[in-house]
Amino acid sequence: MRLRTLYILSGCLLILTSACRKEDKGRHSDGMPMTISSFIPARGGAGTSVLITGSNFTTDTAAIDVTINGKQLIITGASSTQIMAVVPKRCGTGKLVVKIGHDTIASADLYNYIYTRVVSTFAGNGTAGFANGPGKDAMFNFNGTEWYRSMGLAVDNDGNVFVADPGNHCIRKITADGMVSTLAGNQLAEGHADGKGSAARFKLPYGVTTDPQGNVYSVDPINYDIRKITPDGNATTIGWGTQSPWSIAFNVSDGQLYYTGSNSPGNIYTLAADGSSKAVVSNLNSPAGIGFDRQGNLYAVISSDHTVMRFAAGTWEASVIAGMKGVPGFVNGPGADARFNLPWGMATDADGNILVAGNGTWNGATGHPDQSIRIISANSWNVAVYAGGGTAGYTDGIGEAAAFSAPGGVAISKNGVVYVLDKNNNRIRRIISE
Repeated sequence: MRLRTLYILSGCLLILTSACRKEDKGRHSDGMPMTISSFIPARGGAGTSVLITGSNFTTDTAAIDVTINGKQLIITGASSTQIMAVVPKRCGTGKLVVKIGHDTIASADLYNYIYTRVVSTFAGNGTAGFANGPGKDAMFNFNGTEWYRSMGLAVDNDGNVFVADPGNHCIRKITADGMVSTLAGNQLAEGHADGKGSAARFKLPYGVTTDPQGNVYSVDPINYDIRKITPDGNATTIGWGTQSPWSIAFNVSDGQLYYTGSNSPGNIYTLAADGSSKAVVSNLNSPAGIGFDRQGNLYAVISSDHTVMRFAAGTWEASVIAGMKGVPGFVNGPGADARFNLPWGMATDADGNILVAGNGTWNGATGHPDQSIRIISANSWNVAVYAGGGTAGYTDGIGEAAAFSAPGGVAISKNGVVYVLDKNNNRIRRIISE
């Protein structure tokens, strides 16, 4: 706080001194070069005052427009060489763009926006087992056997959360107020059977998704099946995987289901109404979580390549948007500079941002260097930590002060609330951003 105050006072002093110089008319020269040489501080949250230094600015604050990702900052002071601006809420990480008259200049460096993201426990008491009930009284079985690798989380339009619970061989439902129940399946009997509620049988449900009508779809890599579950819990087999299906997503732009076979080589398939499958992307190195933006572009975590890929809608043209193929690590930054290490589940939000669950190890290794949820910003593909960090644990808290242990699945509600399947903690965690 003392340093921030120093920035503000020094900035104001420089602005006032510069404005008083007779040789400085304080006018912007339209059509002449405008520069940004630096800005301080380089990071902060909403309400942070940023001092931008450059040239060919103006003392007329009403003529200055400063934005980050298109979101406008409030101008509180200016001279021909400096601008003081206040960062708005939820602007995200991006370049500072100064516009005066017809002239525009963007900073070379990114301003790193710090969100206030509060992590709490939504459901589960930490012990592998089975119990329905409110929030922390409920029990899930995500790590009763260490090789369970469920990434199955989904949220419907009413805010209900659906969970693929492999150790209990069922699909669980959590209402928006945290009440846990069993949608379909029976924790005492595994297998394959269609039916309603506890009459249905699952073996190892790993992935779930929802459609706009509130139906839930699940995949089971042991049974090889794709199941549709209606809101009242009636489960019906609608297809069989060409490869063992591990994850599933619904594409709202074409109304189709897509699933992955997390093999190497593994494919991404679309499921037709008659239950047949067609590969749309092939020869991937252990594809894991998949998701779509509103335009129908497909995103996939390629776990064994340590990358996240984009496949363009219609053509499925491939590009790596984050990470480097074959190079593991835990590094934030612009897409190609960022590093992942066996990432696993993923989800996309309404703005096209991508969240990635970092620990896709076969046993949820607590020594794995990535125990976080990371965000890949839409279009810029900049990678940053959303919550958690590099150390396994269990801590509710804000942002990187929170701790997960083998986060394997992630889902986002239409209101931007994030849910995390926290494997070793046998809990569903909730993240609410400012």
